[in-house]
Amino acid sequence: MVAGIKTLEILDRPGAYEQLDQRTGKLINGILDAAREAGHTICGGHISGMFGFFFCEGPIMNFEQASEKADTAKFARFHRAMLEEGVYLAPSQFEAGFVGLQHSEEDIDATIAAAKRAFARI
Repeated sequence: MVAGIKTLEILDRPGAYEQLDQRTGKLINGILDAAREAGHTICGGHISGMFGFFFCEGPIMNFEQASEKADTAKFARFHRAMLEEGVYLAPSQFEAGFVGLQHSEEDIDATIAAAKRAFARI
């Protein structure tokens, strides 16, 4: 109960949601740009602190499209490469990723740099 109340207090601070949206946008756009620069087809996006991406042409509007179009084998290779970089993503591209207020700009930059290295290897 105490942890939940403290979380709500933090989220009630001015600019909390804007910060979350900005950092999540920076992360997903950095991942998408890194993939494209390395020659990979990818699409994705975010809403507030939640993000996702698929290795295919987009946009993806629903699970049916994602399950038909997404390259799950490539995602598995990317996931493994990111683990080797020390970045722990959800193990399925059909799951959302989350950014929290404790993720710093340095964390986001380090994750994008790791993604660049991973995309170069897959």
